[in-house]
Amino acid sequence: MAKLRRGLLDLMPRAQRIREIVMALSGLSSTQRTAPQVSFDTNKVRTLIAEYLNVDPKQITDEIHFKDDLGLDWLDRLELMILIEDEFPDIEISESDANQIELVGDLIRILRS
Repeated sequence: MAKLRRGLLDLMPRAQRIREIVMALSGLSSTQRTAPQVSFDTNKVRTLIAEYLNVDPKQITDEIHFKDDLGLDWLDRLELMILIEDEFPDIEISESDANQIELVGDLIRILRS
């Protein structure tokens, strides 16, 4: 029983993070944004992804698949999208856009539009 209780305690930080993400999602609108007002640096996005994954930025190419190549599940991708929106305040990724992102190149294309 003590082992089970310890296992549940280990899950609590992740559950708290999921709750925070769900709260953030509930505040999102489904409207499309206009083009960003700041210049967009694709290398900065690739570097941000690499730092999030703790890998060499040279590995983050447009052809890299978030799930198949980088092993990101939907929650990891959501955290990454929130991180990108935090880093680029003029960018908002809509839910419909987020659902279309499978490759790093998809993310770059959506961020540029």
